[in-house]
Amino acid sequence: MKIGFTIGKFAPLHKGHQYLIEKGIKEMDEFYVIIYETNVMDISVEQRANWIKELYPVVKILIAKNPPSQYGIDEESVKIQMAYLKNIIKDIPVTHFYNSEPYGKYVARDLNIEEVQVDRLREKYAISGTKIRKNVNENKEYIEEIVYKELKQQS
Repeated sequence: MKIGFTIGKFAPLHKGHQYLIEKGIKEMDEFYVIIYETNVMDISVEQRANWIKELYPVVKILIAKNPPSQYGIDEESVKIQMAYLKNIIKDIPVTHFYNSEPYGKYVARDLNIEEVQVDRLREKYAISGTKIRKNVNENKEYIEEIVYKELKQQS
């Protein structure tokens, strides 16, 4: 059985995230999305999970509460992040990690699973959560209506 997952803040969920999730759903028998708590926007992790649940009911959602504050791809940061992530997925026999970030190789290495890179160079969707948070209206084409409505209520 092929069991894939991805991680992120999804702050907010955008077309790049959706492309990655859709690829995982199509290629895996089961697909998990791990959503990290964050303070980069005023929309709760539960609300961000609801966006994904509404758009992709087959996806299994895990909430990553109180994640470590140390990030990076230096070995110490990777060690801290991987200990946290391993605890979240401890009972799930994952086989594939879907991502578009440099840290993907470390997740795959430390979990001894296959890494699946998706649009790493952002050729299909040249967008990021940071760009959307800076100007929601200018980047509306990259987000679903349910996400846009929530973001407009916050501004």
